[in-house]
Formats: sequence, C-alpha cells, structure tokens
Amino acid sequence: MLQDIRKIDLTDKRVIMRADFNITLDDQGDVKDRHKVEAARATVDYVLSHPGVTLAIMSHMGRPTGPDDKSFSLAHLRDDVSAILDRPVRIACDCIGVCVSGGIEDLPDGEILLLENLRYHDGEKGNDDYFAQQLAAPFDIYINEAFSVCHRGHASVDAITRHIPSYAGIWLQGEVETLTKVRDAVDQPAVAIIGGAKIETKIPLISALEQTYSAVLVGGRTAVEAMDESLVFSEKVMLPTDFAGAEKFDIGSETVKDFVHRIAQAKTVIWNGPMGKFEERPYDKGTVAIARAIADNPDAFSVVGGGESVQALRQTGLQNHVSFVSTGGGAMLAFLANENMPGLG
Repeated sequence: MLQDIRKIDLTDKRVIMRADFNITLDDQGDVKDRHKVEAARATVDYVLSHPGVTLAIMSHMGRPTGPDDKSFSLAHLRDDVSAILDRPVRIACDCIGVCVSGGIEDLPDGEILLLENLRYHDGEKGNDDYFAQQLAAPFDIYINEAFSVCHRGHASVDAITRHIPSYAGIWLQGEVETLTKVRDAVDQPAVAIIGGAKIETKIPLISALEQTYSAVLVGGRTAVEAMDESLVFSEKVMLPTDFAGAEKFDIGSETVKDFVHRIAQAKTVIWNGPMGKFEERPYDKGTVAIARAIADNPDAFSVVGGGESVQALRQTGLQNHVSFVSTGGGAMLAFLANENMPGLG
C-alpha cells in the first residue's frame, strides 16, 4: 500500500495527482455523476493548503481513437470539475511535455491544472515506462487518488511510481480500509448482491465471497449466463427462481421478495451490479427494490459500488442511506476477490 500523503510536507512541491474523471456527460454536456470528482476533493484541499504548492490532475476519459478525437477531451469537464472542487481549473493542451511544464510555471496559487486525456497516448494503456517518465518529469510528488483504476497496470497508475515518490490520497485510503473491512472482518450475517453482465468477471468474486458470506445473491445477466452455462456453486449462492419477461431483463417478484428478506436480516451488505435492464421500465423493479432494501436496513454496514449500482442509488435518492459508496466497479470486484492491484503498490 502506498504511504499516506498526509505524512509529508508538501510546501513548495510540484504535485501530480491521478484521479478518475472518466465520467459520462448528459445531453447538455454536464457531468451526470459527481461522485468521482467529489471523492478527490479532500486530497485537493489538503494539497493546496500548503504554501507554494503546485497541483496538476491527470485522468483518462472514455476510449478515444487518438488525440484528434476531441469528444473525449477533458476540456469538457473543466467547468464541472471547477464547481465541484470549488477551485479555478485550467486545461493543459496535453498530459506531457511543454504543455505541462509551462502550465505549472504559470499556475496561480490555489488553481489546478487539469491535464489532457491520458488515453490520447498509447503509452498509457501499454504501461510504457518512457511515457511514465514523461508524466513524472515536471513533478516532485505523485498521489494516487483513483481507486477505481488501481486494478489496471497503466502508466499513470503503475509505471509512474518507479520514477517519483508516490503516495496514496485520502479517499483511496478510505476505499482500501472500507473494502478490507467487508472482505476480511465481516459482521454476520453478511449478504453480497452481485449483478450486471459478464459472468467470467464475477466468478472469482463469487468464489471468494461464498467462503465468508452467509449468502451471495446473483442477478442481472450474470445470473442468466450462469444458468445458461449450468454453472455449479455452493448452497450459499442464490440464483433467481423467476424472472420478469421472456427475455429475462429483470429478476422476478418471488426472487425480489427472497433477496429483500435476506438483506433485511444482514449485518453486512455489499452490492455491485444491477439486477436487470434497470434503465428501461418496467425492468428497473428488481434493482430499485434492492436499493431500497439496503437503505431500509440501517443496522447493516453497507457498501455499494459499480457505476450502474451507484446510478440506481442516485435515481432513487438513496445514496445517503448506505454506509459507503465506492468509486470502483471493476476495482471493487478485483479487491474483494484478492486479485492483483497494481495501483496500490
């Protein structure tokens, strides 16, 4: 695990912070989900509380075809990031080179330099060592405040730590502490709800959770695929007994009743992945019922992660009724399954 950023003096330091601003925009070009940006605020405020410090933030966004694909420029996020972090934000024309070194030279106190999309360079996903050197070159300190990409061996997450003193941000440390708690020190009865698609990505997690959890409730396409492939799990793993509609776009009413009952009895609850095609009515019923059941059990320590699960919470106005909302989807799955996390050192 990277060291705590709060253990060093940042006075007069040039700091590069890896955040995850890979955020969907609405039809008006505004950020749909503020959670990932809000997660960076405590570290931003801490860093900028030091005299003479300079802060740049880097992130990826989407899957651009190249640097000319301006639909994925982080310039689209500047106003929202500035409003959420309550700081003036300037945009660099690139994430390496003179755009960055010149940008931090001219940066007024208290402002943030937001670097251009990391994925405009092939070296990012390739974990290229030279690209990582270029990212690190203008800076004294690196902070990882992007738990949601810590399962990826990318240059801004992994290779960069070999070229610059590296530390963990405040939110990242909270993610690790919280997910360690629900992985290793579980209050029983403990219930996990796993949904979404791609059964192959969920099998390691289901296998890990059935060792320590009282019940693993599986819905969404994950459940459909598991049943279609005749996968065999332990008796702790509960697949749906019925579905809504011939296409199985949602769990059925009897399954909802059973899942809700089990959640109501739990002392620990984790949830990752919707129960069906929740963005389309009436196939949102199972997902909404799960969200409400978690919110209606204040005695349980509850953790929700994954973009669609968090979106469902927000749509139902229940995000403040769970114990912790993770920024990670795939990273949460990987951490709970004890898989390798390159970004945690």
